[in-house]
Amino acid sequence: MQTLAEIRVCMDVGCHQHRVLIGLSNGEILEEFNLPHTSSAIKQFFKKTDDYQSKYSAQVIFAMEGYNGHARPIDKFALMRGYRLLNVNNNKLAKFKEIFPGPAKSDEIDTRKIFELLTLQEHLPMAKKVLNEVTHVPEVNEKLKRLTRRRHALVHEKVRAANRLQSDLNAVAPALSTITKDVCNVWFLNFITARSDLQKLSRLQLSSILKIKGVGKKYASQIIQWQKEAEFSPDLEWVNSMIISDAQRIIELKNEIQALESQLERLFEQSDIAKRIKTINGFGLICSAELAGEIGSLDRFNSESSLSLYLGMTSLTNQSGQYSGTKKTRHINTNCKKAMMIAVARHIDNVAESKAYYNKKRTEGKKHNQAVRALGRHLVRVIWSMIKKERDYQIRK
Repeated sequence: MQTLAEIRVCMDVGCHQHRVLIGLSNGEILEEFNLPHTSSAIKQFFKKTDDYQSKYSAQVIFAMEGYNGHARPIDKFALMRGYRLLNVNNNKLAKFKEIFPGPAKSDEIDTRKIFELLTLQEHLPMAKKVLNEVTHVPEVNEKLKRLTRRRHALVHEKVRAANRLQSDLNAVAPALSTITKDVCNVWFLNFITARSDLQKLSRLQLSSILKIKGVGKKYASQIIQWQKEAEFSPDLEWVNSMIISDAQRIIELKNEIQALESQLERLFEQSDIAKRIKTINGFGLICSAELAGEIGSLDRFNSESSLSLYLGMTSLTNQSGQYSGTKKTRHINTNCKKAMMIAVARHIDNVAESKAYYNKKRTEGKKHNQAVRALGRHLVRVIWSMIKKERDYQIRK
């Protein structure tokens, strides 16, 4: 039986099938093949890797391009088997291929480049930076990540539907949208969907209006006032169904978002990171849950500087000759950055010292977002220390 240090499995992840290369630490390639993303094929694939592990009595290192996307659930199965899982940074892999160019761009070439990276990582610092070890993340934080991303998508869908609804109402019944400041108000949506034809709404009696859920005397009087001057454009005949459909969809989305937020509240108490972050003034439940879900575990980061880069709260030095400046980095988690920007902006309104620091940056000529990120950079250090030392946020007196 031959004994080697490592069995290297390299995968270029695709939508419906993946390209796989299995090789040894001495550079020998054992197999190359396409792996369909089906249960039977994945099961057979892991049986093959287990057989190689038994044959060579070696540790399996699993490097994949596209971790946590179409790679699921292959990445989870790899971790469950105790394999070392490495995520290949797509942008850095592209830079690597520019330095060591291949004959063309294909899935086969990409897997071979990943295999070369595994061989070179011990000798070439740049190659090592392309491969990031995937560490264990508490299950509750994984759930928070899924739920907050789902909520984020639903909120965006609700905004798009609301914009369509507002635009269509302005086109066919301008006065109707003026009876509310927000077309997403539940009472207004219930009123619009009370009848299948908007024109019938202009003829509703007061008793019928009061039966609509959420419409009390205050809003009923506004509706009665609108009925006196209600006018509809000829386009209503074919836009009417669109308006009703969008209003119904917004109601569904609001219910789905509310259900997700109830789940988040229950899971929130099980996440140490989420509870710790929420102790910072201005950091609400949703932003804290989103940050905890996206961060997962501090074991993923070498230092608080790496965490700050991941959260989008720092920039890279950009210096050439006599020019010295900064530039944005592409290697950030955009969900984290949005959550941090919202939370830090609220934090400024809740802590006098932070407000003073923000004002100082503004007087130095920084724009609003730049000043918020500057404060966010300090708060990342605080978050890192809080989680490491298991301490809650406290304001010095």
